[in-house]
Amino acid sequence: MGLFDKLFGSKDNKAVEVEIYAPLTGEIVNIEDVPDVVFSEKIVGDGVAIRPKGNKIVAPVDGVIGKIFETNHAFSMESKEGIELFVHFGIDTVELKGEGFTRIAQEGQTVKRGDTVIELDLELLEAKAKSVLTPIVISNMDEVSHMEKKEGETVAGESVVLVIKK
Repeated sequence: MGLFDKLFGSKDNKAVEVEIYAPLTGEIVNIEDVPDVVFSEKIVGDGVAIRPKGNKIVAPVDGVIGKIFETNHAFSMESKEGIELFVHFGIDTVELKGEGFTRIAQEGQTVKRGDTVIELDLELLEAKAKSVLTPIVISNMDEVSHMEKKEGETVAGESVVLVIKK
């Protein structure tokens, strides 16, 4: 590292841009519209929600699965760039004790964007859950310098829902 790098920072420290893809097919909804204060008031992080139309939740980035809740309704993961995110299917879905969810991926597993993490029975969940709106939140917002939220329809693993600058 030369004197110039010490004074002005090396090129390695420049901002990293990370695209977060839709974990579900559906429609993007504002996080503030999720009927749960933990998400709507951004207590666990900022992001968007999706009103789902499909039957699977896929990895929104290349990275490593962290925790998958015992009831399979939510999981955390970290992108290869160090973005920590959390996908939580529906509201109060933990009360279903796993009904309607099938775990496909495992904790600690390295996944590629679009790999299936959880399969779900959307019809059953729409009938039994308080809401099926699915928040996708960035949990390490302290490392995020800018977040761009997208709008509109999504295709699981193909549509960008958030662009993060780290």
